Amino acid sequence: MFLTRFRVNTARDGARRLLSSPQLLHGAVMASFAEPPSSVPSSVPSAVPSAAAGSVPRVLWRIDHNSRSEVLLYLVGPQRPDLTHLVEQAGWPTTGGWQTYDYGAFLAGIAAGSTFAFRLTANPVHSIRRKPDEPTKRTAHLTQRHQAAWLLNQQQRSGFTVVEKAPDRRLLPEGDEHELVVHRQHAVSFGKNDRVKAGRHRVTLVTATYDGRLRVTDPDALRRTLTAGLGKAKAYGCGLMTLAPVRG
Repeated sequence: MFLTRFRVNTARDGARRLLSSPQLLHGAVMASFAEPPSSVPSSVPSAVPSAAAGSVPRVLWRIDHNSRSEVLLYLVGPQRPDLTHLVEQAGWPTTGGWQTYDYGAFLAGIAAGSTFAFRLTANPVHSIRRKPDEPTKRTAHLTQRHQAAWLLNQQQRSGFTVVEKAPDRRLLPEGDEHELVVHRQHAVSFGKNDRVKAGRHRVTLVTATYDGRLRVTDPDALRRTLTAGLGKAKAYGCGLMTLAPVRG
């Protein structure tokens, strides 16, 4: 597996066009690979057990808006990407580039009890049924409280727990129990080519970005989370969780 970081030049028209459409950005990401990623053997450490359906390593990506001038694309996949086309369209062709790192050693070093800072952009949804005889419908969580609860509900199966705050550090009597911040809630609607229906239809996504600290409870499950993604809408910039060591 490889982890890649690319800084977007937001002053360019091509960059603004890509950032406005998850569909276009998905296409640009997938164009970074000479071979279809699904046909490339994964380099996930052998400690990871046989993946269940839906948990195999795949291409994941995320856009981080750290500031108006610092917008970063992160990409994780089983193949080393070539982002030359993105540099030409949305980067600095003469002075900029991208950085790709071997992700395997980091994944192999994840151990139970370790603590990391994390970031995740996800599509927090749930299924509802308004009437007993109606089929369920996928619906987005819209409030910070429900979006935070969605992530906390993923903990056990995903191999981590979000670190709890000491009681004297909590600013609210309820809703501030964890080292977790939910921000940058965003709704986007875009047209999607539909080969089945031979036309286009609208896709609407609600996303939220999570920053916090986690503690590893199941290293194998967490490795699957990091390489297969968390939640829905992975093709559109959701599901990629990244970790950073906690110092001090």
